[in-house]
Amino acid sequence: MLLVLFLSRYDSNKVCCYAHPDAPLIEDYRAGDQICSECGLVVGDRVIDVGSEWRTFSNEKAGTDPSRVGGPENPLLNGSDLSTMIGPGRGDASFDGFGVSKYQNRRTVSTSNALVVLSSTAEDGEIEVRISMSSSDRALINAFREINSMADRINLPKTIVDRANNLFKQVHDGKNLKGRSNDAIASACLYIACRQEGVPRTFKEICAVSKISKKEIGRCFKLILKALETSVDLITTGDFMSRFCSNLGLPNMVQRAATHIARKAVELDIVPGRSPISVAAAAIYMASQASEDKRSQKEIGDIAGVADVTIRQSYKLMYPHAEKLFPTDFKFATPIDQLPQM
Repeated sequence: MLLVLFLSRYDSNKVCCYAHPDAPLIEDYRAGDQICSECGLVVGDRVIDVGSEWRTFSNEKAGTDPSRVGGPENPLLNGSDLSTMIGPGRGDASFDGFGVSKYQNRRTVSTSNALVVLSSTAEDGEIEVRISMSSSDRALINAFREINSMADRINLPKTIVDRANNLFKQVHDGKNLKGRSNDAIASACLYIACRQEGVPRTFKEICAVSKISKKEIGRCFKLILKALETSVDLITTGDFMSRFCSNLGLPNMVQRAATHIARKAVELDIVPGRSPISVAAAAIYMASQASEDKRSQKEIGDIAGVADVTIRQSYKLMYPHAEKLFPTDFKFATPIDQLPQM
């Protein structure tokens, strides 16, 4: 049968029947044809079935999918992670008539992303698979693994991990930070991703789960922002308040009071030049000392990642204005005039 491909006179990119251009086409994947539903004319052939090779049932083969279409592509890798993995031979097909493994010699299979080296032993017929990836892909995979590991330790969601991976990929492809450690770049990318996703973490929190110093992470942070021409929102005291209070086990009343104290202190310009983290820590200390759930400077400093002296310095600036800072509906367990004086 002569198979003809007719293109619509209305749309050159649309495959359709020349007599019925608006009729829906029926796709016969078994024959590989596209057929007009009105007259039965074959208007296209060699249609590719992009589905699985056979149906999959959940109660078969322990729930594994028998289709051989491979794993999902990874756009973060240079070859979309379409490397070849060859597993050990099983069954009669792996051995000759004398029971000796067919794979006696060492041989190399080259793929787009990797170099797969195969070797085998005659005793058990098992094939050893080793993959020698390109240095670029190896660096990316190691960095993605490090980012994922750091995120797991501080309970960050997958959206932040994905953003950090994309940032690292952009920096890696642009070759903007030559000479810098990949671990330092990965840590800085995770810090930027947290800021951009609205859940900022302090440098000390990132440093605690990283192998890199705070100073080096800060340098890479500035270089990445400049290289990628991106920006991050300024951090405020409210970005850390709920997390710090939750980790300290403080009730909502104390958290609301601390949030109000920190916001008013910034609005009234009582704490000029102080970092939002130190202001938040001092506000939590003041609110907790006025409530029944008191926390020491050391307890707050350990959670916030600031020194006791830093909290005292911010508290000293806020204490004379305490009456203006507390919300009007706050229930004092300790009056303002009995709060600790530094």
